[in-house]
Amino acid sequence: MVSMVQKNNRLQRSRRSFSDEFRAQAVRLVLDEGKTITEVARDLDLTPSAFRKWVEQAKADQGKAPAGVLTSTERDELSKLRKENRELRMEREILKKAAAFFAKENN
Repeated sequence: MVSMVQKNNRLQRSRRSFSDEFRAQAVRLVLDEGKTITEVARDLDLTPSAFRKWVEQAKADQGKAPAGVLTSTERDELSKLRKENRELRMEREILKKAAAFFAKENN
């Protein structure tokens, strides 16, 4: 049974989580057995749009995606680099403020 929640006067499915193994097996049905995304999504009670993203990401990870699509490893690295960049910018701003404070104090 799928639980539903009322949101903005519409019934919406509550967010579900799936194991990596489940995702991999579902994607294999499309990539290896030639079933359609819509067919597998319906059989496994998944939303076609979310399942399509799983399939596209699996293709990217296998090197079968169009140019410009990031693999999971590249996505992870990009996320880490963005976080590090935010932290470095914040540290730089703190150091600027500290330098200005101490420069003002010495005058």
